[in-house]
Amino acid sequence: MSDKPVIWIPRRLSDATLARARRDYEVILNEDDTPGSAEDIIAMSARVEGMIPCHSEHFSAEVVAQLDPRMKIVANHSVGVDHCDLPALESHGVVVTNTPDVLSDATAEIAMLLMLGAARHAVAGDRIVRTGAWDSWSPSFMVGKQVTGARIGIVGMGRVGRAFARKARGFDMEIHYHNRSRLSPEDEAGAIFHADVDSLLEVSDFLSLHCPATPDTRKLLNAERLARLPVGAVIVNTARGALIDESALLEALNSGHVAAAGLDCFEVEPGGNPDFAAHDNIFMLPHIGSATRATRDAMGFRALDNLDAFFAGKEPKDRLV
Repeated sequence: MSDKPVIWIPRRLSDATLARARRDYEVILNEDDTPGSAEDIIAMSARVEGMIPCHSEHFSAEVVAQLDPRMKIVANHSVGVDHCDLPALESHGVVVTNTPDVLSDATAEIAMLLMLGAARHAVAGDRIVRTGAWDSWSPSFMVGKQVTGARIGIVGMGRVGRAFARKARGFDMEIHYHNRSRLSPEDEAGAIFHADVDSLLEVSDFLSLHCPATPDTRKLLNAERLARLPVGAVIVNTARGALIDESALLEALNSGHVAAAGLDCFEVEPGGNPDFAAHDNIFMLPHIGSATRATRDAMGFRALDNLDAFFAGKEPKDRLV
């Protein structure tokens, strides 16, 4: 019998991650690559010492209360942990880690793609060419909103927010931001700090969300806050769908107050919001912010690094509780 720790990996991670995991651990893998249910999590907790879940596996207080004491660590394959009830896991004696740093640039790239696509009619333009409907041109044809030199508001200047700001500077954008605390002058790099969100919204020709989903940030962009944006603003969300009141966003788009939106995440996932489908000024992606080969390998390795440290009796680098 092997003396290696037993771990459960419910989703199909990168080949390099799985190869390393199988080298160092006894791995139980969900070959179907479907989200682990509450029942799966509870049952597996009696068979393993650790888990590498994604944001698709939900550790609610109810689930955590039923975890077997054998299971000691949840090494998340994600930077966001809104799928984990951290106080419940901590009180249950379970260590929780995440994967910061390694997905910042990939996610910031998708935010740039969404911003440009929403501003320059990517959905309608692709459809017109793809369907053969492009049969004319005029100076007024598909005129969009220019990114270069515009004011960009960033909510959340953590790792991803700062990576996005660096890329936005390449478009000579005037960078404004709101964060729980002001950055150092070095990290700020000339960006303009706003102590409250409302002040930021009023100067955001473009607005990009990079903050975590918490009870305080749920529906951060509601009807009242959307009304504070300049007329014709463009909204980008690569963080969590819970940050936006989707009904309020649709009303703002229908009224023209918000010109367009670029969304990589939604209140309901998978699937998104079917009411968005009829709107060419909503550019959507299926939550693929970190989906590059290099980033997926790095995320998997970071999760394994945390497991390695834990089972070696050391403090995991990315321990949250």
